Amino acid sequence: MDAIFKGIFDNELTQLISVQDFLLCLGVSLVLGLIMALAYMFKNEHTKSFLVTLALLPAVVCVVIMMVNGNIGAGVAVAGAFSLVRFRSAPGSAKEIVTIFLAMGAGLIAGMGYLGFAALFTVIMCVMFLIYNAIAGNAKSEAVNKTIKITIPEDLDYTGAFDDIFAEYTKKNELIKVKTTNMGSMFRLTYNVTLRDATREKEMIDRIRERNGNLEIMVSKQENRVAEL
Repeated sequence: MDAIFKGIFDNELTQLISVQDFLLCLGVSLVLGLIMALAYMFKNEHTKSFLVTLALLPAVVCVVIMMVNGNIGAGVAVAGAFSLVRFRSAPGSAKEIVTIFLAMGAGLIAGMGYLGFAALFTVIMCVMFLIYNAIAGNAKSEAVNKTIKITIPEDLDYTGAFDDIFAEYTKKNELIKVKTTNMGSMFRLTYNVTLRDATREKEMIDRIRERNGNLEIMVSKQENRVAEL
């Protein structure tokens, strides 16, 4: 039976992995990935594809580390090869990136054979993730923290153009980007704002529409995202 799973490059210097040990490490990694996915689901916006990725990632990393016989250098080199693939998806949030690294860490520890440490690491990180998420990320903060994109004609000086409106409806505001659009005939301004009262958001938008000539205005949830490499 073991001959089926013996590598053609195995020699006396190679540490062989039994089928039982392989299945044990793989099973523990899958359970740890499931725990992380469940922890991320709690009071977080998520997609099905991200949860599946999060649940399977520890197992993938675990197998890679086991196949290089616990050689961290070789494992990092293999993982680096994956980074050459450029995914054409939207960049993830900082929270998603951290969660991915946590899943990779759990898989690496399990792949080294330290299953108890992998389980302890996962439990501690998930508990701390839930605590920090409850403190820093709640529905109320998401409701008042917004990103506003305003299109204005080129003859309107955007410097301080909406300061009086933002002073009335927001606690703080910051102009983070200015971009030309429509063949340079218009500007698109991007602001990060914290609303004083989320129920007055439409009232603020109506005031901005009067100022920018009823051109396009887009309001979205404010979230710091990691720029695509």
